Amino acid sequence: MSEPVSIRVVHGYDAAREALRRKGGLESLELSEGARLGIQRIFGEALSAEQVVDRIIADVRKRGDDALLHYSREIDRVDLDRIEVPKSEWRTAFDTIQADLREAMILAAAQIRSFHEKQKRTSWIDFGSEGALGQIVRPLERIGVYAPGGTAVYPSSLLMTAVPGRVAGVEEIVVASPPGPNGISPLIMAAAHVADVDRVIQVGGAQAIAALAYGTETVPRVDKIFGPGNIFVVLAKRQVFGQVAIDQLPGPTETVVVADSSADPRLTAADMLAQAEHDGMASAILITTSERLALLVQTELAFQVARLEREPIARESLATNGVIAIVPTVDAAIELSNLYAPEHLCLLLKNPWDAVPLVKHAGGIFVGEGSPEALGDYTAGPSHVMPTGGTARFFSPINVGDFTKVISRADANDRALNRLGPATIALARAEGLGGHARAIELRLERVVPD
Repeated sequence: MSEPVSIRVVHGYDAAREALRRKGGLESLELSEGARLGIQRIFGEALSAEQVVDRIIADVRKRGDDALLHYSREIDRVDLDRIEVPKSEWRTAFDTIQADLREAMILAAAQIRSFHEKQKRTSWIDFGSEGALGQIVRPLERIGVYAPGGTAVYPSSLLMTAVPGRVAGVEEIVVASPPGPNGISPLIMAAAHVADVDRVIQVGGAQAIAALAYGTETVPRVDKIFGPGNIFVVLAKRQVFGQVAIDQLPGPTETVVVADSSADPRLTAADMLAQAEHDGMASAILITTSERLALLVQTELAFQVARLEREPIARESLATNGVIAIVPTVDAAIELSNLYAPEHLCLLLKNPWDAVPLVKHAGGIFVGEGSPEALGDYTAGPSHVMPTGGTARFFSPINVGDFTKVISRADANDRALNRLGPATIALARAEGLGGHARAIELRLERVVPD
């Protein structure tokens, strides 16, 4: 008999709303005992995550490559003889991984490319009797992509970020990923080859973010940093924002499964565990109208979790952040989901498409039992880098627009000056900006009235 899982079960809308209430932002995340011991060993004193990031960024700005090599020794326990990995090694890594994995990466990249090709924005200009107005869309010149490679290696995240960047026309893509005992992961190098990036830097953590933001002797300064990471990476991204742009501040991953009595409890449990196995701080949440489904899912969770390679992590996630909520209606379930604003929303409903128009906030919607979130993580096409922590209220998944910027264009003629000039002068005078007003008045003196 399988050992039961520990997961919070609540009944009713009000209890579910309280159970799904967000507990706080990055500052509420506690460091593990291992992380605290590591900080004491490296810095000789107890520091908060924010203090660690402050020190690392300042050190990288001051000492450049020497600081990167130092933190690789101290944090990653790797004594590097170089920071950048040559392209020839990416190709070798690609050639030596299993053939089915090579084919999977190529397929995933093709799916991602095809989806994001449809998102391209174009420059436009509108000519009229008063001149022309428009915008110029330009790709960013250089971006940094952070690819986690510590306790878990995610080549899929590299593909999901770098390929849309290539579609957008970014000129140079620099990947940073932490080295293992034998250097950077062959899976990361193989994905870099498939995504056709330009440079790979074997540096991780806050030091990688600092290097990408400020530049070192080896690492070029980028315009924007993308990609998920641990608490130190996320805090570093927040600190360097303004020096460079960032995509978002991704926290622990999360999924909400909305299900009715028609849902298969095996698939429901499997979708929850697919999220829980990521991280002990991940959130796997079921909101259902069926008491019977809730009971069956608990049984399935106990049965399936015991067969996972990452069973301890999944159990920790369910016990810490897992919720099963039983509510009266599907409408109430969707309303709760909107309040939570999940990264992933799975609709395991008899008529899932009826619920889609009700969804206001979610990073991605996975409609029906045939569209598991796990498919979206790898090969469906949309980027799996999605907003977490409730930021789906205002953030979007990674898309082509994130890799471009817009330059506005105005080309006014005398007719425009005649019509718009007086209003411009009035507004400028009201704000006390006489120089603005005078710049218009001088031109109007030369303009022949209509």
